Amino acid sequence: MTYEGVLTKMKTEITDKVQYYLVFDSDFLNLNQLLDRKVSINFLRYQCLNCGLEKKIFRQGFCFDCFNEIPQAGEWIMKPELSRAHLDEEDRDLEFEKRAQLQPHIVYLANSSNVKVGVTRKEQIPTRWIDQGAHEAIEIVEVPNRYLAGITEVALKDHVSDKTNWRKMLTNDIKDLNLVEEREKLKDFIPDEAKEYYIASNKETEIEFPVLEFPKKIKTLNLGKNPFYEGVLKGIKGQYLIFEDGTVFNVRGHEGFVVEFNIL
Repeated sequence: MTYEGVLTKMKTEITDKVQYYLVFDSDFLNLNQLLDRKVSINFLRYQCLNCGLEKKIFRQGFCFDCFNEIPQAGEWIMKPELSRAHLDEEDRDLEFEKRAQLQPHIVYLANSSNVKVGVTRKEQIPTRWIDQGAHEAIEIVEVPNRYLAGITEVALKDHVSDKTNWRKMLTNDIKDLNLVEEREKLKDFIPDEAKEYYIASNKETEIEFPVLEFPKKIKTLNLGKNPFYEGVLKGIKGQYLIFEDGTVFNVRGHEGFVVEFNIL
């Protein structure tokens, strides 16, 4: 069976184990059903997720021109502390930036390979944790805008990492930690502007991923360099497909790639 379309990040649903879906324009595929099956991925061409043109992808699924022009790729996306909509100041499109920035945001701890601090919109919980391959996570603060979340993250990352070791995450080299205790350690380092939003009563969320076998050594699949791959799917974690030969494929890292996906 063959599916064809432009890759976007996998959609997820949290049940006893995370359910993963590849969603194309006219079809979708539940990847959990393909565990232990042989599949192939064939790169056909690029397609910018914004303009739709066949132009080489630069970052985040966008071509170079779109990445440098559209509000969905503004610098405040990756650096929330640069958000300015709460001051009525425009970066690229103030109306868009107000919708995105002036809504509840969560600063959280997630444990994928090590404990890290991160920021996401409240509506993205627990999707954000799933995308990062976190087997456990907990909220620290819930603030009313992205700027407050950003300055809180900046303050806390002096005391805890803000990066995930994706290799450890994919080889399951992880440790379970008491995230309530880890959160308490950071309480005094929250900026004064965000202290009133500290969450003290919730428990950590645990997440189980559909993985039959974790690789011992990892080989990354880059469709830009190797446009065809065939292998047996052994697991899905974060935004990665894990194959029997140790190959891992970052679906989100290939947004904007049009592929032919075959179930063999």
